[in-house]
Amino acid sequence: MKRRTFLVQGSLLTTAFTFRKLLPSSENIYERTGISLYSIFKNPDTIYRPFVRWWWNGDKVEHDELARELRLLKEAGIDGVEINPIKFPARTNDLGKRSLEWLSQEWIEMLEFTFEEAKSLGMGCDLLVGSGWPFGAEWLEGEERSQVVVIVTKKLEGPANYEVSFEELFREASPSISSPFRERQMEMFSVKLVPSIINSIDDVTDLSGQIPTGFVKCKIKEGKYVLYALVKINAFMQVIQGAPGATGPVLNYYNEAAVKKFLANMSDRIREKIGPLSSRIRSFFSDSLELEGANWCMDMQTEFQKRRGYGLMKWLPFLLYKITAMGNTLESDNGAEYNTDFTEIIQRIRYDFELTKAELIHERFLNSFVNWCKENKVQSRVQAYGRGYFPLEGSFDADIPECETWVRPGLGAEMSETDYRLGRAYTMINKYVTSAAHLKGKKHISCEELTNIHMVFNESLELMKIAGDQSIISGTTHPIFHGFNYSPPDALFPGWVIYGSFINERNPWWPFFRCFIDYKSRLSAILQQATFFADIAILPAIADLWSIYGAQNDPFPVVMHPSWQTLIWEAIHQNGNACDYISEQVIQDAVMQNGYMQYGPRKYHIIFLTKVESIHTATAKKLFDFVACGGKIFCIETCPYKAPGWKDHEQRDKEVQEYVTRMKGYPDRFIILKKPDNGFSGWFKSIQEKYAINPYVSIDSPDPFITQVRYQAKDCEIFLFVNSSINESYEIKITPAPGIISRKQPWIWDAENGERYKLKMDDNKIILDMGPADLKLIVLDKEKKGPLYKPVKTSDSDFLKLTKPWSITGRHIDGTVINREIEILKDLREIPGWVNFCGNIIYRTNFEVGNSTKTEWMNLGKVFGVSELFINGENAGTRWYGRRIYAVAQYLKNGNNNIEIKITTTMGNYLKSLVANPIAQFWTNEGRTIQPLQSMGLIGPVTIY
Repeated sequence: MKRRTFLVQGSLLTTAFTFRKLLPSSENIYERTGISLYSIFKNPDTIYRPFVRWWWNGDKVEHDELARELRLLKEAGIDGVEINPIKFPARTNDLGKRSLEWLSQEWIEMLEFTFEEAKSLGMGCDLLVGSGWPFGAEWLEGEERSQVVVIVTKKLEGPANYEVSFEELFREASPSISSPFRERQMEMFSVKLVPSIINSIDDVTDLSGQIPTGFVKCKIKEGKYVLYALVKINAFMQVIQGAPGATGPVLNYYNEAAVKKFLANMSDRIREKIGPLSSRIRSFFSDSLELEGANWCMDMQTEFQKRRGYGLMKWLPFLLYKITAMGNTLESDNGAEYNTDFTEIIQRIRYDFELTKAELIHERFLNSFVNWCKENKVQSRVQAYGRGYFPLEGSFDADIPECETWVRPGLGAEMSETDYRLGRAYTMINKYVTSAAHLKGKKHISCEELTNIHMVFNESLELMKIAGDQSIISGTTHPIFHGFNYSPPDALFPGWVIYGSFINERNPWWPFFRCFIDYKSRLSAILQQATFFADIAILPAIADLWSIYGAQNDPFPVVMHPSWQTLIWEAIHQNGNACDYISEQVIQDAVMQNGYMQYGPRKYHIIFLTKVESIHTATAKKLFDFVACGGKIFCIETCPYKAPGWKDHEQRDKEVQEYVTRMKGYPDRFIILKKPDNGFSGWFKSIQEKYAINPYVSIDSPDPFITQVRYQAKDCEIFLFVNSSINESYEIKITPAPGIISRKQPWIWDAENGERYKLKMDDNKIILDMGPADLKLIVLDKEKKGPLYKPVKTSDSDFLKLTKPWSITGRHIDGTVINREIEILKDLREIPGWVNFCGNIIYRTNFEVGNSTKTEWMNLGKVFGVSELFINGENAGTRWYGRRIYAVAQYLKNGNNNIEIKITTTMGNYLKSLVANPIAQFWTNEGRTIQPLQSMGLIGPVTIY
């Protein structure tokens, strides 16, 4: 090792906390120090290891238990914790332990103790702002509390005399959100009567003069009408899952003074007790903005007038959709019908309202939060999404932008083209967040990973790997596992569980959790040294979405417009290209020259518009500049023909149309495509071939389960290929582009063990055998020396199937032991007495080998759980995902050989059987969390060859 490299490693890498403060998220060791990329990958520094969200359940925390859990996490390979105070879980025995009040002197003392313990272990700490989500507290007053304006509609038919009290209208106005505040206050803004079909704003009869009476009385003429009541609700929402001291009403994120007051109150009270925070924490964390539809502040009307150039209030009732749980819009039957002309007017004004809200949240909340973090000399970590953010620009300013990846039913088994939730761990927001980071040159992209409410206690390490690999494909580079519950050892089984994947020492697979952590750490280490490559950009139809449906509750929107938006970026990656999302503002701020659009460090030579109908004039002009200088635009389904928003829209529409007409003068570079009905992967491959979109790596047989990303680092190229199927294998042939492969040697770097192996090429082609849940990390560099890659042999025509009876011993986590003899291997959930098993199962048998020198492999076949193989008393290794194939030649002997196969199960089947355990039943047998019995054990067949 070079002396300079040794000194750098000795002075920086051995002190994780110090290095964590010295190294901005946009920089990396590789470029700054000259340490080899491979050494960073093989032995990653602790700063690349995952964090966990650490729920302080009910803030019932004590010194000894805090210290114990930190040591437990450190031993498992975790680098840091996100301290997350939260409400104590219902249905749970709290052992009589007292809750500390958030920001009380006792609570801050526990926080200081945690900081010191973490520092002594070389671990980092992030701190959630507030408790639960969104920000809020009991002491908020008046305009500091979140506000929403909603509509109530009554369908009427005349002739009739109609009367209704505000009390009745207020009851119906109260939205069925997930966390209503009991002290909400309602105010009637306006009351209007309209015909059942509105042709013009002139059709509206204003009854607002009756507001002081508390009643509405009107004479309905013959025909059908709709009464619109516009109601403002102050303090309409309570903090979701807030711990004592941080419950109460949610903060008004549109109120800059209130935001700054809330933030300062938190930092000031902590600093008074323990001093500056810059030496204690890595970042302040803002969770996703689940504001439940909040849309108002005291000066909203004034700001709308100032920014948009006209008044809002006469239009507002007709812009709004009714809202339901999580603030999602309820489209069905909101009131009157609108004719075509009135629909267009309302959609334009709805866009202006959404734009105004997004601007205010960005300016008053996000900027205030980021600046507050800077003032405290800590990083800002933000999930800049919910409903009301700019989906791309919201992640521009945070030091650590964050995504969200879930464990859900269908993961590993489906890849739906009709519902993006099915088969995908990454959420809708991930591509926006990671693209924003790329546009700003950030390489540390965080992810709330393994979020889980549907499969709790049934998450296997294999399923977690598939979710984590998909997270990487969406562009993330560092996981925050969701999550680790503060839970004393004497808590009743299974312990205190508020949310998430059951990452806990009581989980049978906990001893193997380190395998997954080491794997993730190596991938984070290499990806944070490199730059994500993309030369294709996608402009989503955000203006049209906001105009037609209003802003959605990302990361799980009720409506996605167009519904196939995610399938475009996926198809691009499945076919050997790569892309980022962009926005109109990015286009407007970009430089167009030499056939490229350049924004900051990013350059794109192709832009896809996904059913974009509305763009601003400035955007249209820049797109024309792009095409004129040699860039290529593909419009899918339609091309832009209007500008969003209301004021001067006729003139702006005309200008957009003129620029589009000029772009059509370049028919080889401005192209309109029809989307396929299905098969987007094959569709994009045909687009590549027809329009000469050259992939950087050709893939002979693209498949929805197989996808890739490309990174670049100094002197090397990096590809990651992922198989998201938990059952199927794929053999693919890849051909890197000549300019990439030239004078470079391809290697496989094994993220499980840190080893690397040379890959053989045939005419620059590489054959990859992608097993279930597989990831292949391929690095092309100038290194020439090293061992050849020897792929696992999956089968052979000359094989021996183990057919002797099996002796099975099951060691249940409840202490019981089951013994059984079986003739044929089968799923244990189908065997009485085993269906609710949880723990370790040991299968024993023996077999004869005539010539051990000709027997190399043992294939366990299908396995549900972590598998360990012992041959003649020697440990042949552990497999925790994918194929359970072992190299066994060194362990075999001629004649009789004894084998033991140890399978470690998940917990769900057992938890389903605990009918008297409310926690177990809530997560496995009740409501939306009803889980089927899971397959379990060694299914086989077991063969040697």
